Amino acid sequence: MKNKINLFASVIIIIVFVSCQTSKTFLVVNYNVENLFDTIQSSGLDVDFTPQGKKQYDTEKYNNKLLNLSKVIASIDSERLPDIVGLIEVENRTVVEDLAKQELLIKNQYGISHFDSPDPRGIDVAMLYSNRFKLMEERPLPVYTDTLKRYRTRDILYVKGLVAKDTLYLFVNHWKSRVGGAEKTERTRIIAAETLRYYVDSLLARNSKSQLIIMGDFNDTPGDTAVYHVLGAKTIDANVELINIMYPLYEENKGTYFFRSEFSMLDNIVISKSLVNKKRGLRTDGKGFIFSPEWICYETKKGELAPSRTYSGEKYYNGYSDHFPIYFYLKR
Repeated sequence: MKNKINLFASVIIIIVFVSCQTSKTFLVVNYNVENLFDTIQSSGLDVDFTPQGKKQYDTEKYNNKLLNLSKVIASIDSERLPDIVGLIEVENRTVVEDLAKQELLIKNQYGISHFDSPDPRGIDVAMLYSNRFKLMEERPLPVYTDTLKRYRTRDILYVKGLVAKDTLYLFVNHWKSRVGGAEKTERTRIIAAETLRYYVDSLLARNSKSQLIIMGDFNDTPGDTAVYHVLGAKTIDANVELINIMYPLYEENKGTYFFRSEFSMLDNIVISKSLVNKKRGLRTDGKGFIFSPEWICYETKKGELAPSRTYSGEKYYNGYSDHFPIYFYLKR
């Protein structure tokens, strides 16, 4: 009997220890969800995403989209749901609310940070956060493309909050796409990087140990001018203030977006060096990951596994997204 009691006590101690270890892990995800639209026309440019539009996008397809995205987000880590999810290409707050209410995600009771952006198609960014993140401040950061501030591209979402006693600053981005050519559109991405760097420098000037997470679809790779030179996000061993944790995977020719038979690392997560290799407080080992299981892929003609998208033109595939999600872990 005594041996059984001791065994039972040992099991309880192990469970408590594992639980404590798990509770100190904080999962951060970034996901371009490929046109998460509702079925209601709200501008002249979203008519395709309506039942009467070219895509014949109806309630069934909308619900399929929500379910598929929730499966991906919930599967990134089998032991926990993400604590922070940066979402790219959402139409409005309503679609984010509907996503957070999905059966696979609702138990986390996600809070939402979102603002309408000036994008003519109505494409916004947003952030989901669990109750382990205490929201302190949120606002859109405008990105003007001319000196007179007449024209704006998509805003950057800025969020400040607490993880336990640690203050965390987050920036969710969706920079100008490459439609029309990478070189022709590069200037707008450079302006976005300059704007972002201005706010980063403002935080670091007040406190050089400010803890920052910058994520999103940059429509540029870690080695491109806007990311590498203007934003100044480089490798972990480069002795810089900002570290692009996707850089090692980029150097291995891995990517998150598949176009014209090539993968590109257009989705990036950048962190401040203050989060790396600490012994106490909020910290990370600086390793970024791509979530790309076979079930969210399709096989190309060359036998490669690429992101299984919802639409290609007007053809409906009932997939997930044309981007793979990326993620990393914080610990405390």
